[in-house]
Order: sequence, then C-alpha cells, then structure tokens
Amino acid sequence: MTFDDIAYQVVGCAMRVHNALGPGLREKPYENAMVIELERSGFKAEPQRAYPIFYLERAVGECIPDITVNRELLVDAKSLDTIGENEQAQMLNYLRISRIELGLIINFRNPKLEWQRVVRSRVGN
Repeated sequence: MTFDDIAYQVVGCAMRVHNALGPGLREKPYENAMVIELERSGFKAEPQRAYPIFYLERAVGECIPDITVNRELLVDAKSLDTIGENEQAQMLNYLRISRIELGLIINFRNPKLEWQRVVRSRVGN
C-alpha cells in the first residue's frame, strides 16, 4: 500500500468518526474513536507511542504523537479553529524524531472535517 493509499483510508476513518461523534468535542474522544475505527479498518493503531529524543547520543525526553498507524504514519487529532503553523511544526518534529515520513493532522472541531498531510524531508534527517 502506498502512502497516498494509507492517508486516504485514514482520512476515511476520520470522516466516519466525525460523522458519528459530530464536531466540537475535546481531542481525546476523537483520538480514542480513531484508534477503534483504524483497528476496525484493519490497521495497527498504537495510541500514545513514545519516541525517544536524543541529544549527543543520550536520551533527553520523548515525543508522543496521538496515534502511530502501521508504524508508517502518524496521526495528530485536534479540536481547533483551524490547523496552523504550530501544529505543522509539531508534526514535523514528530516525524523527524520517529523517522516516519508521513503525518496527518486531523481537526475535528468544525462542521466540516479538516486535515493536513505533512511529509518529512529526508534532507538532513
């Protein structure tokens, strides 16, 4: 399956969750429902998987994206007015640290589901 296929199917899962729960809840119910819907759709969904952050070859902390899908895509569930630069920067950091190439920021807050695809650049990573 290509990255585009996986992203398309994950967005489909998000649409089903959004249609069922409606807009405007806090992030956590959407994240939990996404895990259920992803697993129901045949994906391996790992909520809150920790990725270590290293400095000078020593672990100094960890980043924890909302959901890791098939160990090849990260999902960050949001409930915001709109996806902005801060969310994009956070996802780029998640991708760099996890060494995963593709992430989806999915915003459930509004009546129309919003999502943004973020791809990690391989240069310098």
